[in-house]
Amino acid sequence: MTKLILGLVLFLGAHSIRIFAEDFRTRLRERLGPGGYKGLYSLLSLAGLVLIVMGYGETRATPVDLWMPPRGMAHATSLLTLFSFILLAAAQVPGNHIKAAVGHPMVLGVKVWAFAHLLSNGRLADIVLFGTLLVWAVLDFRAARRRDKAEGVTRAAGSGAKTGITVVAGIVAWAAFAFYLHAVLIGVQPMGG
Repeated sequence: MTKLILGLVLFLGAHSIRIFAEDFRTRLRERLGPGGYKGLYSLLSLAGLVLIVMGYGETRATPVDLWMPPRGMAHATSLLTLFSFILLAAAQVPGNHIKAAVGHPMVLGVKVWAFAHLLSNGRLADIVLFGTLLVWAVLDFRAARRRDKAEGVTRAAGSGAKTGITVVAGIVAWAAFAFYLHAVLIGVQPMGG
């Protein structure tokens, strides 16, 4: 559990500077230069991600069950993760209606994904991982929306065609992950195997 927590601290610490210390971020970018700052940010993020994966994997050897979710929660998780994949696709496809409407679809997608996984997982490591990511995503989304408002950010409405591409890309990515990659990468077959 220590590696998991340390990984979350490193990964989310790097990703939380804009939430809690915008002035510090600005000074650090000026001091290190954009390339140096991005390098440090990437290094901390990668180290954190590796520790999260290792730490979460190690918790499977001695799981601590806090509650047993009802079987139907797996269905809710599958449906919600479909929406999260569409939101993640919306962050990558320029000019879609979804990004225009929510502004920060990737962070909203992380929020939905983390919440969905809390519904169907009741082990301590799951609560630590997905709960921490959910809290971070809520705070980051709120901070990003505040920055947008303060800076007067407006977004173009987007096109129907690009929104369609976004939805199809999200569904395809979700299907690939739900039916194949989740089992390969995570070791759990969410669609019943």
